[in-house]
Amino acid sequence: MSRRSSVLDCERLIVPIEVKNIFADLPQEIRAEELFRIFQSDSTEIERIVSHSYRSPSDFWYDQDQDEWVIVLRGHATLDFGAGESVELKAGDYLTIPRHVRHRVACTSEETIWLAVHSK
Repeated sequence: MSRRSSVLDCERLIVPIEVKNIFADLPQEIRAEELFRIFQSDSTEIERIVSHSYRSPSDFWYDQDQDEWVIVLRGHATLDFGAGESVELKAGDYLTIPRHVRHRVACTSEETIWLAVHSK
């Protein structure tokens, strides 16, 4: 669901503004994770991630070229890091994962909703 309105920009042009809800249109039946891009620019990408009892494959590691800031909005998750640490996150917890820090999802609750911000 979204709401529309408009505002005037600096040059007095009408710019449509659309308000959306992060919890709207959640997938009901997924076997892994579903990613939905919310925003993208040359330097930043924001995505909603919905996980249902998910874990990364045991032989897989994320090794990203950009920094990642992530917050758990609903549910809980555990992330494993390549250096041997594990971090548990519950709703409201967030952290920054610097570029090229290997990590993976150890487990999530039945429904976990994340917000991830990737910056170049």
